[in-house]
Amino acid sequence: MGTFVVGLLVAGCAAFAIRSVVKGKKSGKAACGGDCGSCKGCH
Repeated sequence: MGTFVVGLLVAGCAAFAIRSVVKGKKSGKAACGGDCGSCKGCH
């Protein structure tokens, strides 16, 4: 039972993180901070 509860908690945290990333992309925020000139990974 404890494993199920911990698994549910981890799944909830993962879903929240994914939702946050998707929401950020929709609002125009980049995951790398938006400075593509310095990260060399956007283009």
